[in-house]
Amino acid sequence: MAHSAIVEILVIGNEILIGEIQDTNTSWLCDLVNSRGGCVARGSMLRDTEEEVAEAVRQALKRGADVLFTSGGLGPTADDLTLSAVARGAGLPLVLNTEAMEMVRRQYDVFHARGIMARGGLNTAREKMAWLPEGGVPLFNPLGTAPGVLTRVGATSIISLPGVPSELKGIMRTSLADFMDQTFGQGGAFGHTLRVSCNDESLLEPVLGEVVPKHPRVYIKSLATTVGESPELDIIVSMAGGEEGERRQLVEAACVDLRQGFDALGIAWRDVAADRT
Repeated sequence: MAHSAIVEILVIGNEILIGEIQDTNTSWLCDLVNSRGGCVARGSMLRDTEEEVAEAVRQALKRGADVLFTSGGLGPTADDLTLSAVARGAGLPLVLNTEAMEMVRRQYDVFHARGIMARGGLNTAREKMAWLPEGGVPLFNPLGTAPGVLTRVGATSIISLPGVPSELKGIMRTSLADFMDQTFGQGGAFGHTLRVSCNDESLLEPVLGEVVPKHPRVYIKSLATTVGESPELDIIVSMAGGEEGERRQLVEAACVDLRQGFDALGIAWRDVAADRT
């Protein structure tokens, strides 16, 4: 059985924790990783405090995450301190990377030429975005000025991305396409949804409590809704990782057991979602 890459996510920014900006990057990354057959083991939101971020990086490295994504804190202002925190947490010096500096300069020139920025070129604040953890590889940002960074520390790949969702997605889809292929290979996910004519999870527990332990590699979860909102509940049955045929086989086996259990309790069910990859 192929190893599913273990992923952790750190979202960094006071604006997230005071509720000014909604974090959509975590859900997008979780969906992407799961669709590729990986497993997101942990996600955290942190303030712009260097030692707190550095400690979170240390702990992720200690746990042995295969991939650690950070989102936010790559810009030119003083509170953008993610790269210095990553370097500190990884025990690496922060060094000026000439390739990253050229990426920054070129993007400012491009945006100036398009009338988006008042001035092109570099200044001290802009140059700050080119100071990377030693050994870090800059990742071209097609939609912004701050490069992403890939830093390898032992068996862990730390990927630092901008907090702006469009920029994060742009880097993931372009500069990190090869990395994702190499890390996750042909892995994927497969799932199915059953809808039961019951809006009380406690009545479903006898079935779920028996079926879930029988299928440890399959994720089985009832999705609760607001009381009185619907007379039905959805049961999602999914698996990430493994081979495609194996995923289908194990998910279907779990669905068979669920259907039989609901039938035994006299609870009507129906398939409401086509098998999805």
